Amino acid sequence: MSAAAPLLSLRGVSRTFPTRLTLLGRPRDVVRAVNDVSLDIAPGETLGIVGESGSGKSTLGRVALRLIEPDRGTIEFDGQDLLGVHGHDLHRQRQRMTVIFQDPYTSLDPRWTVERLVAEPLRIAGGTSPADQHDRVVDALRRVGLEPDVLNRRPRGFSGGQRQRIVIARALVTRPKLVFCDEPVSALDVSTRARVLGLLRELQVETGLAYLFVSHDLGVVEAVSGRIAVMYLGSIVEIGAAETVAQRYGHPYTAALVSASPAPDPLDRGSKRRIVLRGDPPSPITPPSGCAFHPRCPLTQPVCTVQKPPLRTDADGHAVACHRTAADRRLRGADLLELLRGGPTVNLLTPEGTPT
Repeated sequence: MSAAAPLLSLRGVSRTFPTRLTLLGRPRDVVRAVNDVSLDIAPGETLGIVGESGSGKSTLGRVALRLIEPDRGTIEFDGQDLLGVHGHDLHRQRQRMTVIFQDPYTSLDPRWTVERLVAEPLRIAGGTSPADQHDRVVDALRRVGLEPDVLNRRPRGFSGGQRQRIVIARALVTRPKLVFCDEPVSALDVSTRARVLGLLRELQVETGLAYLFVSHDLGVVEAVSGRIAVMYLGSIVEIGAAETVAQRYGHPYTAALVSASPAPDPLDRGSKRRIVLRGDPPSPITPPSGCAFHPRCPLTQPVCTVQKPPLRTDADGHAVACHRTAADRRLRGADLLELLRGGPTVNLLTPEGTPT
């Protein structure tokens, strides 16, 4: 993690949603979407969050920007208590935190021109003249590689990649410090995805933006992030430098995500065996006791069913929440993956000194 003071800091943040209500309007069941999450993002850093659908990663991003109110916890943005600001002060802070949405087709109003679409955040914020708005829209479009001749066109005249550039320009027009990228390339083809990711990196170098980048694709997250957090059932189970999490991972769930990533070399795909997790993801309404991953984990021990593992951090800032791999720190990366696949392991011992 960067030594700079955090731009965004979350401590013990949780969020639940009621599902069924009683006749008196009280919640009968609740979904635990985000459960006691703490993390920091430094200025100019990209923190990637990866996990299956339903893991809580997008909800966490919305809570971090206070688009959704947390049930408990603290959020600080640029040294200020974000939960303590309201009204005009909150409105002003939100100009410095913007969102790039997942689908460039549904996030743009088809009736509006490009100029109106990109200028809308400035109109909402107020305080800028029409001439200034025009100049800032033109500047934002040029930053994403679009010329002013697109100003009077409507979204239907653009490809998916061009539409996402318009979405990015709209996010940049208020000159934010933090951008929440909510699956920003999942709706794009492979070549367009690469161009958009390259554009995001260029903008970060040019403007010093910090990104909170959410995706279900570990390969995409690794390509753009300085650090990666892995979420499962609303909690962070592993977090650290991107290279460490992607190659020296210490949580069985992260290993499963790695095994599911496509092999870069098509010739290697036949030899790459995917870890098939047993059962279905547990319900966030009735999560398992102990470690939430234990019903699907091949390495489950009795302690896993009764005690939730803490997120243990090593000297390099790599944190893992797993009883089994904490007991034997040699279970990392390829060795952990091989053990989960049921292959041979060499000199992997339990704390008692017996072979695994």
